[in-house]
Amino acid sequence: MSSPSHTADTPITQRDQLVEYIASGEKARGDWRIGTEHEKFGFLDDPGPGPGQAYRPPPFDGERGIEALLEGLVRFGWTPVQESVDGGPAKTIALLRDGASVTLEPAGQLELSGAPLETIHQTCVEVGSHLNEVRQVADELRLGFLGMGFQPKWRRQDMPWMPKGRYRIMRDYMPKVGSLGLDMMTRTCTVQVNLDYASEADMVKKFRVSLALQPVATALFADSPFTEGKPNGYLSYRSHIWTDTDPDRTGMLDFVFEDGFGYERYVDYLLDVPMYFSYRDGVYVDAAGKSFRDFLAGRLDVLPGQLPTLRDWSDHMTTAFPEVRLKKFLEMRGADGGPWNRLCALPAFWVGLLYDDAALDAAWDLVRDFSNAERHALRDGVPKHALKLPFRGASVRELAVEALKISVAGLRRRAALNADGIDESRFLEPLIEIAESGQTAAERKLELFHGEWNGDIDRVFREFAY
Repeated sequence: MSSPSHTADTPITQRDQLVEYIASGEKARGDWRIGTEHEKFGFLDDPGPGPGQAYRPPPFDGERGIEALLEGLVRFGWTPVQESVDGGPAKTIALLRDGASVTLEPAGQLELSGAPLETIHQTCVEVGSHLNEVRQVADELRLGFLGMGFQPKWRRQDMPWMPKGRYRIMRDYMPKVGSLGLDMMTRTCTVQVNLDYASEADMVKKFRVSLALQPVATALFADSPFTEGKPNGYLSYRSHIWTDTDPDRTGMLDFVFEDGFGYERYVDYLLDVPMYFSYRDGVYVDAAGKSFRDFLAGRLDVLPGQLPTLRDWSDHMTTAFPEVRLKKFLEMRGADGGPWNRLCALPAFWVGLLYDDAALDAAWDLVRDFSNAERHALRDGVPKHALKLPFRGASVRELAVEALKISVAGLRRRAALNADGIDESRFLEPLIEIAESGQTAAERKLELFHGEWNGDIDRVFREFAY
């Protein structure tokens, strides 16, 4: 989830400004970039105060807390960002450096929002450098970090809450609109990639392809089979959680596939998404459930007579959570968090499909005749069945194999080479292995759990930490 927007406080006086804001994201092909984000769970690397208390989530405060970790990372050239809640002391809640940021999810999940980069090679260096920095500081604090889609051991009530104003508002609102929203906030982690578009038509084609294939990414990255130390019946429980979080701001967005879809239609969708807040003078004003359309008309009762700014609009855009999200770029949101090699594989998969014209055409040919019912069946079925979900006389596995072939070809045509002359398709190898074997990371962990781990969930922290 995002921190407050850095967009200018330009007043919005007409709806066209909202459309123009999205359109301003258009970039010439030579300026297309790759922005990769990933989240991970922290844990206290000690036995805990008693039986079953090992690998507890760290608090925000204290000598071994999340704030101490952030402050430790400052030595690597990061600039701290502080926030005060309810007039209390300012707390370090984020870091900035060279176009990248380190931020906190509601329960202290640590997120790297990477800088806009030209190649996956650079992305992988960035991710590796970040994990190395975190490891150095975490070792001093006796903390560890785990990449999975869902917290495998701890209950919702065991998770800490970070001192961020927007999270308090969301925490109060979520139970009113769904039963799993607080789990989404406190117990999930994802990896996503943000990609550019050249024009409205280019955006529409990329949006449609990526939305139709998002369930394939969910299946390939499925890695959240445990809840509170036991199998939960899902392979991507993180993905399932989004189905009961908030129907007003999640889902597959059928209108994206309708004739005439473009920037204006997406603006209309966002205007119908209920608000969470407005950030004014360093304070989050609670506007949960209220209408941005009323805000545009100066009728928002919590800010009477005031009009929104482009900063308000930018913030509001981050409070919609569809499978693919449009801002000034497209965000791919379907994948569980995972280990370093899959953090590199996710941007490689989508860059291969969307940043090469022939690959984009081939991917569109693969999905263009999917019906709404089929897209929803894929979305609803992959959290439980992943690659084994039946589809058109075969399964999602076969669909994934075809998508990966297209992506490999797209990356090879991109011919972005590293110093050894190797192209970006190398980063798809973990996904190709998953697709060819038909076994996801979640299924491998379940085998271990029922086998050599003998039902001991603590083994996942010891064997799969970064």
